[in-house]
Amino acid sequence: MLGKSSKQIAVTYHHGREVVTKDIPKGCLAIKVGQGEEQQRITVPVNYLNHPLFAQLLKEAEEEYGFAQQGTIIIPCQVAQFKNVQHLIDRERSLHHHHLVGCFRA
Repeated sequence: MLGKSSKQIAVTYHHGREVVTKDIPKGCLAIKVGQGEEQQRITVPVNYLNHPLFAQLLKEAEEEYGFAQQGTIIIPCQVAQFKNVQHLIDRERSLHHHHLVGCFRA
């Protein structure tokens, strides 16, 4: 019997290969960060797609791989660099969120 803590696994097929997707939260997408064998799978909120810093990383991915990239988006930068960008985006969103809360006080 499976408990509530079990992970959901979806199996899909992409270009004839089996792809296992582990429990990606709603509103998020999985990307790969890194180059060659040093890639790490990271889950990010979809609202990152609208952020200028993430858009720059997507532009670099386009320049590296073109629009024909199939499957998971691969960001061609070091994982440490990506984590720094991720921290900046999260911090900015957190500060913006707290500012909005102050704006709507009665």
